[in-house]
Amino acid sequence: MQAVHKTRHVIWEMDVYPDVAIELGVFPRDSRVSRTLSRVASWSRRRADSIIVIGEEMKVRLVRQGIPAEKIHVCENWADGKEITPRPFPDGALHVHYSGNLGLAHDIATIREIMLALRDDNRFRFTFAGGGSRRPALESFCKKHRIANAAFTPYAARADLGMRLSEGHIGLVTQKSETLGSVVPSKTYGIMAAGRPVLFIGPGDATPARIVEEFQCGWHIEPGDGAGLRDLLQTLNSHRPLIYHAGARARRAFEQNYDRRIGVARICNVLAQSQQTHAEATRET
Repeated sequence: MQAVHKTRHVIWEMDVYPDVAIELGVFPRDSRVSRTLSRVASWSRRRADSIIVIGEEMKVRLVRQGIPAEKIHVCENWADGKEITPRPFPDGALHVHYSGNLGLAHDIATIREIMLALRDDNRFRFTFAGGGSRRPALESFCKKHRIANAAFTPYAARADLGMRLSEGHIGLVTQKSETLGSVVPSKTYGIMAAGRPVLFIGPGDATPARIVEEFQCGWHIEPGDGAGLRDLLQTLNSHRPLIYHAGARARRAFEQNYDRRIGVARICNVLAQSQQTHAEATRET
């Protein structure tokens, strides 16, 4: 189709498939289905003029699969800084807030461990707003163990998302280590837009961990480090200004790097570069 219509082929990888499905056990690693899908995906990527990925770790993964680095462009995701704006921090218990899909790619074991440890401590609250395939199991776990300071609410309407994100003191983002490079948790940007610090439970080479370190706008915990998470939450509860200052840095970093107009401009720049390269190649032929 590219040759016939003389068009450009640009792939925008939001998740890297079939890698994520294989890593999460949806497809057996050495099955015929996995091998076939991998070959098809690789063929398409090799023939593309450009590939847009949403994190450096995605680029690393594709380069390791033999995709030329020069055709891969990192364009991190964004949120709408006009729809989602900072609101005052709430009073009361330290509130850890998770918003969005809670699926197979998300680590729940670590947060489950800390909720169990703090279930009788009314200084802490945990809210999970949204849905996803792993949410019912987490909700059942909380009911079984009578974790009264955990709440589960529906997805927020788009118009209410900013208000809902601001209900917490800290925005929770999680990722399983095995999905490094196949997914990038994009809920990070909405949390930052709301002026809330990010608590990322996931691999240290993931985009949210890099953002937290670069902008000092939250905290990173490796999956399985329940003791470290408990110490962190207790420290933050005793020193609330750490949360407020990290939230302010989150919003500032968002405005400078991840607002919608900036994110869209990154995509447009890649498309413009691809157009220029295509035009030059056409003239040469």
